[in-house]
Amino acid sequence: MENNNSIKYDKLIRDKIPEIVESKGSKAIVELLDARNYEKYLDIKLGEELKEYLEDGSVEELADLVEVVYALLDCKGVSLEEFEKIRIAKVEERGAFKKRLLLKEIIGKADKKRG
Repeated sequence: MENNNSIKYDKLIRDKIPEIVESKGSKAIVELLDARNYEKYLDIKLGEELKEYLEDGSVEELADLVEVVYALLDCKGVSLEEFEKIRIAKVEERGAFKKRLLLKEIIGKADKKRG
């Protein structure tokens, strides 16, 4: 028999959410994901957090987005140091986004690879 006071979810949550829910007198029903499903739900969560940031624009939402990126890196076996080396190599090769440049047009042969 289903409880009428329940709310159904199918979303990846932060580690302490079950404790927080239960400290408020409710019960959290959770499932431990295998590696494949964990990465799938991280990808979904990345989209959710990006959407929230685009709607809100807050630094707190950026922090949530970065936390998901960190989890994805861990899932893929990439350390923060390795990731930073990859990021720096891209900056050295293609630059960063500090100059606020907006590409409007390329005339002639163009490399269609995105910035």
